[in-house]
Amino acid sequence: MRLGSHLSVSKGFDQAARAAREIGANTFQFFSRNPRGGAARTISAEETVRWRALKAEYDIAPIVGHLPYTVNMASPVERSFTFARMVVADDLSRMDAVGAEYLVIHPGSHAGSGRDTGLKRIVDCLEESFLPFTGQTNLLLETMAGSGSEIGTLHDIQEIFTALGHPARLGVCLDTCHLTGEGYDFLRREEVDRLVEDIGGTVGLDKIGAIHLNDSKFPPGTHKDRHERIGRGYLGKEGLLNFITHPAFISLPMVLETPVENYLEYGEEISLIISWLTEVE
Repeated sequence: MRLGSHLSVSKGFDQAARAAREIGANTFQFFSRNPRGGAARTISAEETVRWRALKAEYDIAPIVGHLPYTVNMASPVERSFTFARMVVADDLSRMDAVGAEYLVIHPGSHAGSGRDTGLKRIVDCLEESFLPFTGQTNLLLETMAGSGSEIGTLHDIQEIFTALGHPARLGVCLDTCHLTGEGYDFLRREEVDRLVEDIGGTVGLDKIGAIHLNDSKFPPGTHKDRHERIGRGYLGKEGLLNFITHPAFISLPMVLETPVENYLEYGEEISLIISWLTEVE
């Protein structure tokens, strides 16, 4: 099983690799650039060499970059749209250089301009920033909770895929908290089956690249995106195990984004999940 958490790479990818090993993670996610200001850290050739060696030695794979939340491909504001287009193109190349298998992005918010307009902006952005990309990194559109003007249901993402011609390296990142907010109740095993059926009828199971594994502070259908610590929210042990152990998802990389005080607490959550899995074997 590939299980890890979000980690900082501000002190170098090699340091993040050591942190991952310390907490028992064999995969991890990181922000591709400053999540607030959007500035991109220079990654030297020397750091990349050290990182790639540790990645192989510690068997850490895949690694998942995450674009800043300030990137809004659906924005009706031209300056914000131009920024999104530039950052997506730039970070795909930067992630490819460090061997990141995936780069996750929130599809965007139409900010009152309407769903159809927002979807068209996203397609336009990806036509200019993603389609010309020839590297190996896969871009994953994240499923959202449906709050306000957010775009990011499975049907939304299917429309984006169709408009772009279903490019090979464009996929989906599922988020258990967001899916709960959208209306799936994973306390019921049949609801995980319903999700799998919905994926099969829209984007396709082969397009799911990674999973954000989060408990939820709120119950299904509230359209609220509030992550909770593993086992302490609505999903709890039963809901999370129903999801994790489903044959459609068990082999996918799962990354924790829970509200911890420091990264060592992710190690506690990883150990907890592993103990749950041991109980059900």
